[in-house]
Amino acid sequence: MLHEMRETAGLSKEVVSAKTGINVTTLYRIETAQARPQRRTLTAMLELYEIPEPQRSDALQLLVDALKPGMARSFEDAVSEVYGAYINFEAEALSARFFQASYVPGLLQTAAYATAVYQTTMPKISDQVVEQRIRAREERSWVLTKDDPLELWVVLDEAVIRRLVGGKEVMREQFERLRYHTEKRNVILQILPFDAGAHPGMLGSFTLLDFPDPADPELVYVEGIASDELIEGHPEVRRYGVMFDQLRAMALSPRDSIDMISDTMRDLE
Repeated sequence: MLHEMRETAGLSKEVVSAKTGINVTTLYRIETAQARPQRRTLTAMLELYEIPEPQRSDALQLLVDALKPGMARSFEDAVSEVYGAYINFEAEALSARFFQASYVPGLLQTAAYATAVYQTTMPKISDQVVEQRIRAREERSWVLTKDDPLELWVVLDEAVIRRLVGGKEVMREQFERLRYHTEKRNVILQILPFDAGAHPGMLGSFTLLDFPDPADPELVYVEGIASDELIEGHPEVRRYGVMFDQLRAMALSPRDSIDMISDTMRDLE
């Protein structure tokens, strides 16, 4: 439908990308129903295509009807455009590879840990927005328990488990959550120890997503202080893939990683 609307408006994907800020590859995924746009993204597209009522309202309602738990309307405005797109891609992905240097990835966070992270890293945002973002993270976790669950491979810098976020009780609960998830066949967790020395992840945290259809290109989501970014160019994605392979080779085995987490839990006592 959106493909036909764009063609009727006489606009190329490149023109739409320039006017809306939507990556060309992302626009292709949206038009081929491989990804769902956020409401504000769809609204911008409909306005650009000069779609009148009632067709505009019908298109927005279709988006609501097709929405999965990965992106609920109630907290859509609390996340960035890029992060919202990432959540939709994550819901469709076959596997995800995370490297985190600072904190536990959102999919594995407890509510208390997530609250402590937001209150510390974003002290000026309102309690309502914090609550909305935490709900977004909790609803995202459905991808780990659905019938065909996301295959998750996480490498954490040792600093993540050594840093006391929210206090001892919050960390104890978070460690229990990590151990619980690693009992699942679709979750692998490794710790990159301090004594591994310098490593490629020192450049920052990132996530690689792979999709069921081999024809769909991999995506990289990179978090930054000022903004986040979705990368879809093959050469750059390949570089991140090599970096992740190096990181997991340098990290402790999954069994030794859980032992380190258990030892850290005992240290809290």
